[in-house]
Amino acid sequence: MVHDQSLHDRLYDNLSVHPRLSGEDRDLRHAAVAVAVIDDDRGRACYLLTRRAPTLRVHSGQWALPGGRVDPGENAVEAACRELDEELAVTRVEVLGSLDDYSTRSGYRITPVVLWVAPGTSVTPSPDEVAEVHRVPLTELERDDAPQLVEFEESDRPIIRMPMGDRWINAPTAAMLYQFREVALHGRTTRVAHYEQPRFAWK
Repeated sequence: MVHDQSLHDRLYDNLSVHPRLSGEDRDLRHAAVAVAVIDDDRGRACYLLTRRAPTLRVHSGQWALPGGRVDPGENAVEAACRELDEELAVTRVEVLGSLDDYSTRSGYRITPVVLWVAPGTSVTPSPDEVAEVHRVPLTELERDDAPQLVEFEESDRPIIRMPMGDRWINAPTAAMLYQFREVALHGRTTRVAHYEQPRFAWK
């Protein structure tokens, strides 16, 4: 899958007609993440995935899309772009659209914002926030074993996982990546709010 104008237009067109669901729970803190579509040194289309720094107070060491709280006076798009800059020094972006809000057990309503990163953009992780950053080819989202649904004895809802090489990424990140695949790549109206998160993500 190539990071080119054809992919850009497909993502934009599919997101522009997606009937997005916005969470209305005012008790949840609003956050935003960036599904940042970027090229690699082979011209492949990838998304940016980070491992959070071990020194962070919340969700340290977990795999995550770049993002964080929506500050007062910001909207979700502004917050996603700001967090992408703060975490990875990526600023050359175009907003393609947004996916459904996803409510987490840890008390957040997350808005995933899909961003197109200009070709050849460098990535510089902030050591205070990011332990690792990976450009994961979008083809990983299309694997035959994706998604993986896992029964969870503490909930009547299954946990959703998405692959990255020989690892598995759990919800909430996995839920948003799966919806990105379904909606943005394939134009299928697919909901993910019903998928569960593993116990370690509840805090």
